[in-house]
Order: sequence, then C-alpha cells, then structure tokens
Amino acid sequence: MGLMKAEEYEVGIQKIKVNAYLDGKKVENLLENPVTRSVVEATAKLYELAAQPQHERVMIARSHLTGEKINRNLHVNRSAEDLGRRAEMALLTSQTLGTCNYRCVGCDAINALASVSYEMDRAKGTVYTQRFNSFLRNVQEKDLSVSGAVTDAKGDRAKKILEGDPDMYVHVVQRRSEGIVVRGAKLHQSGAFAAHQTVVIPGGALRKGEEDYAVAFAVPNSAPGITYILQYNPLSAEREQAEDILHLGNPQFGQRETCLMVFDDVLVPHESVFMCGEAEFAGALIQRFAKTHRMNCGGACKVGFADIIIGAAQLAAEYAGTDKAPHIREAITHMVRISEASHACAIAAAVKGKEEPPGSGVYMPDDLFGNVAKITTAQGFWQIMALAGDIAGGLVVTMPSFKELKNPATKGYVEKYLKAAVPAEKRMRITKVLQNWTAGLHGPGTWHGAGSTQAQMISLHRAANIEEKKRIAKKIAGIED
Repeated sequence: MGLMKAEEYEVGIQKIKVNAYLDGKKVENLLENPVTRSVVEATAKLYELAAQPQHERVMIARSHLTGEKINRNLHVNRSAEDLGRRAEMALLTSQTLGTCNYRCVGCDAINALASVSYEMDRAKGTVYTQRFNSFLRNVQEKDLSVSGAVTDAKGDRAKKILEGDPDMYVHVVQRRSEGIVVRGAKLHQSGAFAAHQTVVIPGGALRKGEEDYAVAFAVPNSAPGITYILQYNPLSAEREQAEDILHLGNPQFGQRETCLMVFDDVLVPHESVFMCGEAEFAGALIQRFAKTHRMNCGGACKVGFADIIIGAAQLAAEYAGTDKAPHIREAITHMVRISEASHACAIAAAVKGKEEPPGSGVYMPDDLFGNVAKITTAQGFWQIMALAGDIAGGLVVTMPSFKELKNPATKGYVEKYLKAAVPAEKRMRITKVLQNWTAGLHGPGTWHGAGSTQAQMISLHRAANIEEKKRIAKKIAGIED
C-alpha cells in the first residue's frame, strides 16, 4: 500500500467503530464530534507532513525489514543518526500541531519491543522477534497509526500488585489455544481512540510471582472488550460549544486529548503477543521505552511547544507596545535559554546513543542525557509559562468572550479599550493562544509526561557513574586506597 495520505486516514478511521465515551455520551462519529475531530485532524496532519518533500528527511525512513520508504513513526532506530531524526520529528510535529503527536508513544514502544524481544529470544528461545517483525511489517506496509499504552491504573499505590485488585494492572486472565485473554486498564492514553492499533507494554518492573502481568501485545482499536473513556475538562467544553474555532487557543488541533482505555477480557491472538510471562524482562522493556520517550517527549516535543509560547509572548509584547522594554527582552531570552538547554540534552542523547543490546541492530539514546532533558523540561516549562503569563499580562485570565465583538451593546467598548498597537481582535487572538498554554493543562501534563520526575531522578542517578567521579576526585586529591 505504501505511505497513507491524510484523506485516506480520515476516511478509513471513520470506518473503525470504536467504543468511546465523552462526557457521559457515546461518540458515534469521530469526525462529527468537535473534541475527537481535533485528534483525527492532528493525526491526519502527520500524514500530510510525511507527504511534503521539505519534510521527507525527518518524517520518512527506510524499513530495515523491507527496504521500502515508511513513516518514521513506525521506524526502528538503527543508528545515532536515526535517533537524531526521531528527535527532529518530535520537534517538528509539536511546532506544527501545538499538541500531541498521537503516534509518538507507539513509536517509542515499538523501539523498546524491538530491543527486548531480541533479548528474550536469545535468553529463553522464544519467537517474539518473529511475531513482532511480522506485526511491524504489516503496519509499515499499510502505514497504520499505532498508539502506545503504558501507564496502568495502579489503584492503591501502598499495595503491591498481588495485594490489591488484580485488574489495576493489565494482566492475562486466561490462556486459550487461539491466544490470551487480558483484563485491566491503561490511563492517560494520548489519542488512542483515533489510531488503528495500540501496542501495550507493562508499566513497570515486575517481581517473581507477577508473571501474568508481564504481557506485551498489539490490538486493533475496535477489538471487542475495549472501551475508551475520554478526558473532559473546561477546554473540552469550550471546544464543544465554540461557534468559531478560530476563537480557541489552538483552533484546529486543540489540547492533548487522552482517555482511559479499558480491557474487559480482550482476546489477543498469539501472533500479536510479544511478551507473556517473562517478568524478568519487564523492567528492561519499560526502561528502554522510557529512555527513548524522555529524549523525545522532554527535549524535543516540549521544545516545539516552547517555540510557540515564546513566539506568542513576543507578539503579545509587540501588540501591547512593550517589546522594547529591557525586562521583556530579558524574559524572552530567559525562555529561550531554558528551552534550548533541554533541546541540547536531547541532541546529546541521540548523538551518544548506542546499540542495545549488542547484535540487535536497535539503537537507544543515552540514558543520562535523555533524563536530564526531561527533568530540565519539567522544571523549566513552569518557568516559561510564568514568564509568558507575565509578558501577556492579566488579560490572559480576564479577557472577555469574542462574542462581545458581535454584540452591538459591547462591540465598540471592546474594540476601543482592548486596542493597543494592533486592533482588539488581533490582540485577543494571540492572548487566547497564551491562555491555552499558561492558564491551561500543560504544566501538569509536561511534569508527568514520560514519567514522574522522581522516576527520572532515579534513572539519572543510576546513569551518572558516581564511582568514576569518585575516582577522578581521589586522583586529584592524591588518595590511594
């Protein structure tokens, strides 16, 4: 089939009848509902970018399985150069969409599975690589959109997996001749309901006795037993009620839309199962997913978002006539410094990437720089939002509705008193963009995306090679043990 066109994706995704619910109501058509439509259009834009010659170097790769051109979202990184281009894709898509690349998590899960399936086969004589490559070849040839499911519901975190409700973590409940039956739920699933397939991996390391939870697989998103319960917040309600989407903070592509993805006794055929019972490899699988996702989500994706915020803040200052003020220029420069520090760490993570495990042909980014990128972003994004809010002023939270520009009783007042160096509507539009970022959902989303900062601190400490730093200090001090 080759590379899919944007319009082919939009037509095809409507034929896939997903069991999805938004604000207590079933979503019958993904393109007719204004909230889910934003996810479909964002994903369609990814297909459009891949078809544009100026973005081919970033968006297109060559399959190591077939040698054919494929979308990079379905590519297994085979070199440090591939890692660099993967990070470039994260940057480009964020700058273009102003929201999630809904194929991003699936891409990083694919790379983790390619690495760990090879390792399991060598250690245990399994055939997971063969199964996984068959799945990968199929989605590459059809250019399917693949989402990734990682975070389990967990329930009472004070209890170990086997002490609480077993369904709080996705697990195998039955083994049949034709496949396995799984139950549980995954939280925070970005745009999963608008993808063709979802790749599911364990959300953390597992212990002996937890083998039923060591399960990785792929499922079509219309599989019987899968239910999507979509997030709902004030921005969702605003989009539903908007008469003109140009008056929203991100008109076409909206906020990041996620869902609770429930697996209620879903049958997964054996050929779509890539881990089943190998608890000792669950830790490696999530760790390799995390190091890849932190490089992309932390040091590239959010840098693209920061570019939007910085540009909008600069425009807000120019529209207000404050852009020449020294403290405004300093704030903009500070925002750039924070953003580019994260970006530099992502580039370093890619450049220093290496094959893992040796012989697999799969390249993983450097763990230390990937974690530094994500931690720097998590902390720095709050600063960027605060600085942007400071530049934009109180109008970010006190601005009246755009409907007042059509209200004969208020139109003249709004146009007069919100006018500055530019007309009121122009100023209001850029203020709405900044409201989306500084008074919306992006702070907590950036903090928690790709894992908590505590998990990243643990990974960073492990990767820091403190013993080598001690050796260097002892040598300087002349200490001999």
